[in-house]
Amino acid sequence: MCRWRDGKYHPVKVIERRKLSFGDYNDYEYYVHYTEFNRRLDEWVKLEQLDLDSVETVVDEKVEDKVTGLKMTRHQKRKIDETHVEGHEELDAASLREHEEFTKVKNIATIELGRYEIETWYFSPFPPEYNDCSKLYFCEFCLNFMKRKEQLQRHMKKCDLKHPPGDEIYRSGTLSMFEVDGKKNKVYGQNLCYLAKLFLDHKTLYYDVDLFLFYVLCECDDRGCHMVGYFSKEKHSEESYNLACILTLPPYQRKGYGKFLIAFSYELSKKEGKVGTPERPLSDLGLLSYKGYWTRVLLDILKKHKGNISIKELSDMTAIKADDILNTLQSLDLIQYRKGQHVICADPKVLDRHLKAAGRGGLEVDVSKLIWTPYREQG
Repeated sequence: MCRWRDGKYHPVKVIERRKLSFGDYNDYEYYVHYTEFNRRLDEWVKLEQLDLDSVETVVDEKVEDKVTGLKMTRHQKRKIDETHVEGHEELDAASLREHEEFTKVKNIATIELGRYEIETWYFSPFPPEYNDCSKLYFCEFCLNFMKRKEQLQRHMKKCDLKHPPGDEIYRSGTLSMFEVDGKKNKVYGQNLCYLAKLFLDHKTLYYDVDLFLFYVLCECDDRGCHMVGYFSKEKHSEESYNLACILTLPPYQRKGYGKFLIAFSYELSKKEGKVGTPERPLSDLGLLSYKGYWTRVLLDILKKHKGNISIKELSDMTAIKADDILNTLQSLDLIQYRKGQHVICADPKVLDRHLKAAGRGGLEVDVSKLIWTPYREQG
């Protein structure tokens, strides 16, 4: 058991230990995973935060022995396995263990980005020269990262950028969206991937960013355009993916920006004349956002048409892939299979109940403010 920030003790798995750089030669701190919570809350703790009387010895797993000798009950192990598999449904057991082993310890604890100091959630494979850093300082415009505050201050005096290095394709009020080509802005794209991996457990880090476009959402003021989140998409996707990765930075979460980014990706698909779907696997938060978006968009249309509409017509209107429509309606028990075909059941009271449960839609995309040419038509 370990004392968490709420002052209460919670069951943990001890992942790693390291000697403190100060204090007695025998002093260690311990990297723990709270088995009740997602890995994003893993952290280094001091020995006095651990309740050593609560250590239980049951599991015969080698990895537990290797680090500290502290063990878990079978029930705790089952809980940690269930927690860790979130967002990794596509990985087999061996791949999952390899991923867990490689990313088990968060290497960067905090970052400074603009006016925010942000606690990180996950491991990100920064270059080896940053191995000894627990905090990194990011330029919020070019996303270059540095080890010390003084380096950032010197950099900011020289950095010419006041917005992401791409084309502004949308502006509505104080919100702007920039399209950044990974081939034209390789260093920015790679820095964005390093940054995003600190908050996405499932993300594969692509060093070859040439194949991707990055859509960076900003809040704008007289100091410049400040990134709040982004999504990426492949320039050419064989699988109809209209989004590869999506992230809203923690200080801007729960403000409707994630829903805005999802809606924006579908507006681009409509402009392209294609249906789209997000690349799998989705993170736990990403899946929740998508389910909410699909539910709201589809049920709004079903209400207007009183259910007299086909899945193909829904797909044509929304640019949502037919499989996603079918899965969403099935999960809400709004579809039945009769005489060899799917029939949509659209009782207005049931639709209203589901819409209420899905929550509000977030920020609206004003399509009249979107000025954009699909990539295949550019140049």
